[in-house]
This record gives sequence, structure tokens and C-alpha cells, in this order.
Amino acid sequence: MSLLLTPPPADGRARPAPSPAATPHAVADDAEAIAIAHRLAAQFAPGAARRDRERLLPWDELETFSASGLWGITVPREHGGAGVSSVTLAEVIAIIAAADGSLGQIPQNHFYALEVLRVGGTPAQQAFFHQRALAGERFGNALAEIGHKDFKRRTRLTRDGDGFRVDGQKFYCTGALYAHWIPTLVVTQEDGRDVTWLAFVPRTAEGVSITDDWDGFGQRVTGSGSVTFDNVRIEADWVVPFLASFERPTTIGPFAQLLHAAIDLGIGRGAFAATLPFVRDHARPWIDAGVASASQDPLTIHQVGDVQVRLRAAEALVRRAARVTDAARQAPDAQSVAQASLAVAAARAATTTASLLAGTRLFELGGTSATLDNQGLDRFWRNARTHTLHDPVRWKYHAIGNFHLNDTLPPRHGAI
Repeated sequence: MSLLLTPPPADGRARPAPSPAATPHAVADDAEAIAIAHRLAAQFAPGAARRDRERLLPWDELETFSASGLWGITVPREHGGAGVSSVTLAEVIAIIAAADGSLGQIPQNHFYALEVLRVGGTPAQQAFFHQRALAGERFGNALAEIGHKDFKRRTRLTRDGDGFRVDGQKFYCTGALYAHWIPTLVVTQEDGRDVTWLAFVPRTAEGVSITDDWDGFGQRVTGSGSVTFDNVRIEADWVVPFLASFERPTTIGPFAQLLHAAIDLGIGRGAFAATLPFVRDHARPWIDAGVASASQDPLTIHQVGDVQVRLRAAEALVRRAARVTDAARQAPDAQSVAQASLAVAAARAATTTASLLAGTRLFELGGTSATLDNQGLDRFWRNARTHTLHDPVRWKYHAIGNFHLNDTLPPRHGAI
């Protein structure tokens, strides 16, 4: 299904989208953020299979999600936010992703944009966009482009008086469909080379078109489709340096990858949670086991234990990576940021393996009846397989191995 969203008429100058109707709750601290995430997960989980099967976009769930205040928890306390740790943020994302993998992924680029703003934005830009986040406005993304085998960005930022114009096309724009602002990677030409920026484009700006053409077999309601910018006017204050943020050691890369690891961890947890009751209530023991129920089958018990151990190991690596990332944010240098990247690479390797294993074992242990469409259990594996392809895990192992074998620091970019 493809739904073209046409923005309302404008006067040529971009304007922010109206604030959400509900004023978000002000989250006090890390403990409250975790408690709210658990409460929302309990609300979101019952409808997850139907939303996935019928591709029902989660507008109501996102309004509830935004109103909870969780989208503002990384805003620092000096600007009115809870300023939670990366450990807490990763756990919040994992809790939501266990209930619904798509809902767990949609805010990933919202938090990523806030991290880019933290590193490269001016105090005035930070104050402005922090207030927008606390007001419940969601940031999506328009980062990636397709149709070329290179990673060169072709969406252009050109000067227009005291502002800029944006022209280009993007894909994999997770969250843009639901966003008030669309942080967009754009390039300018300076001294014969491309310089990359992150432009915060209002969703309602004239010339912005969003097409809901994401048809991946997993993460089906993330809205990860296309965004087109046709001579879109934006203000100069809405443009933040991006390339410059990687020319020195910063935690933008490990922070972004940590959130991806949390999403995978959550999807794996969700698959494991679905496995246990299905095995107890529906699966049959193998004839040679000599037991009355699948929950007493010794090989089934072994494999359940194996999945649990791998998920717990992945969880421990995610928490460790979050602590190392927070330490690097406090004192960023080449070594501390490299250690954060390596810790997160290990977490991503573990969560990739664990989430895929949990989704696969759900069927191995549940049997053929677990594949029936009305169960909707295939969404866990499909979501894990789709999301873990964001960037190749084989290069995570390479970064770790190259550091330990050759003392080579990992590169600095958003995928490590």
C-alpha cells in the first residue's frame, strides 16, 4: 500500500508542525522512565500482531507514547528534561520493542537527532529543539538514499537569502511518516568537497512529500518509506553540522548503534516471552522423549535454556555498552570513543545473534502449529531479520578483531 501525504498549503516559508494536542507528562527520573515503559508495553503488546498482519499504522499508540513523556527523556535537566542515562534509554527501547518491534524502532532517529544536536548544535539550537521535544513533537529521519552503490549523499542544501533550500529524495525514512520534524542529511559544496549537515525540516513545509511505500517483510509499520524535498525552504537556525561531528571523537556513532542493539534485544525478548506459553499450552513432546508434555521434553528444556542464556548475555553487553558510552560522553577522546564503539559493536553482535535465535527457536520448539497465520508469531523473526540488516554484523566482529589483533581503532561514523 502506498499513501501519499500531501502537506497543507504554506506561504513559502517553512513552519513547525503544530504541537500535539496532549501535553506530555514530565518524566522525573530514570526509575519513572522504566516504569512508564513497562506500562506502555502492556498496552501495546495485545494489538501488535494485528497491526503487523493488517499493516495498521500505529497513530493512536504513538500519541500515547508521546504523551507519556518518554520521547523527551534524553533532554538534559538544565532544559527541563530527565536527562536519563544511556543504560535507561536502551532499556526503555528494549521494553517497548519486546511489545512491538515497530514501536520500539520508530523513536530511534528521534533520539539520534537529539544526540547530533547535543554534539554539534549551538546552545540556542539545543534550547529550541529540546523544548520542541518536551512539547511532544517527534523527530523522524531522512538520512539514507537508494539507487546508487556508493554512500555518497545527493540531497542538496543551497543558500536562499537568510535561509536555505533543500532538494532531494530519501528512503528508509523511519519515523518521518509520524514526525513533526524530519532531520535530513544534506550536503553543500565547499572547496570542491561535499560537507554534510543535518537539517531539521518541518513536516508541514511546502515541498515536503512523504510516501508510505515501505514494504519490507518486517518492521512493517515503522513508516520507513520515501521522503521527497522539492525546493523546501528552511531557516538557517535549523541546520546543524554533521560531518564536523565525526572529525573529532564523539559518541554519535556508538549512541546510535546502542539504540539499534536495544531494539534487537527487545525483539528477542518478545520472541522468548511468546515461546514459553506456546510450548506449555500448544506444543507436543517428541515421541522419543517419553514425557507427557512438551515442557518436560529434555531437549526442549535445553534449547529454552540456551536462548535464555544468550539473551541474558546480550542484555549484559547492552548495559555495559551503555555505561561505556556514557563515560565517553563525559570525557570524549580517541580512546574513550573507540572503547564505546567496540563495546557497542560487541552488543550488536550479541543482540543480532540472540534475537534471530529466539525467533527461530520459537518455531522449532512450538512446532508446525506455531506457523499458523492467526498466531502472528512469525513477526518476531521477520522483525529481527529486517532490523538486524541495518548494518552488517560481520563488520562489528572485524572492528573488534582488528582492535585486539592490530591495535587499530574503529572508524568514526554513524554505523560503528
